[in-house]
Amino acid sequence: MEEQKITVRKQKKIRDYTKWKMILFGALAVGVILVAAFAPYLTPYDPYAQDLTQALKPPDRIHLLGTDRYGRDMLSRVIMGSQTTVFSALLLVLVITVIGSAVGIVCGYYGGKIDSFLMRLSDVFLAFPGMVFAIAVASVMSGGVMNAVVALACISWPKYARLARSQVLTVKSMPYMAAARLSGSGTVKIVLKHIVPNIAGPVIVTAVLDIGTMIMEIAGLSFLGLGATPPAAEWGSMMSNGRSMLQTSPWVILAPGFAIFLTVMVFNLAGDTVRDILDPRRQGRKGGGD
Repeated sequence: MEEQKITVRKQKKIRDYTKWKMILFGALAVGVILVAAFAPYLTPYDPYAQDLTQALKPPDRIHLLGTDRYGRDMLSRVIMGSQTTVFSALLLVLVITVIGSAVGIVCGYYGGKIDSFLMRLSDVFLAFPGMVFAIAVASVMSGGVMNAVVALACISWPKYARLARSQVLTVKSMPYMAAARLSGSGTVKIVLKHIVPNIAGPVIVTAVLDIGTMIMEIAGLSFLGLGATPPAAEWGSMMSNGRSMLQTSPWVILAPGFAIFLTVMVFNLAGDTVRDILDPRRQGRKGGGD
């Protein structure tokens, strides 16, 4: 009896800890998105205004993160760059989640030749090294942020398709699915009412965890000149433009690099907390001292 009380107290502590983690990291993630949304109103200076007399000024009271080679305020450019980088990543995750999940639901629900064809198609995309394939696609499409999103979407949707398909195959074997068919429910009603809600958890967790990864990959393509192009403020492009000045003016590359680090960390921690909340078994393993 005493052991049960101790176990209950441990589980309560774990739930409370997870709840506060979700509040903290969720608030930080929302804060990042709000900064990106209102970036034009938060910049202390015009992020595109050039003043060569202020070029490569180190951080001081006037320019907290210094200036770049054209005298543009780095803090203003980092804030404005969040809009391009973060929203591009969110758009990319939304696209691959919707497309990949839809493909997975179709494959898992109908099976047969449709399943075989779409899964073999996903195998083709998975056979290529992801970033190499994205670089090739972005090069063919002549760069640009939207082309970078398309290139990364081409290599990222199969993961969601396979995840959704495996979840649908599990849900299909449940008794309530047979009851739904016997009650006369149509395909659309079954998918929307019984399948989508039951596979949403793992898909949402994967999507949230992918935001940080997509931020790095978009920044990586921009660093290579295949994403945002100057003078657009984008973190990867800013790092690329400042890489030759790492020894003489390190703030030019460290400012956007640190912004990427913080943003990816926030979304990864938020995604990890979402996973803890949507997977009670994981909390149980943590409580067991694993």
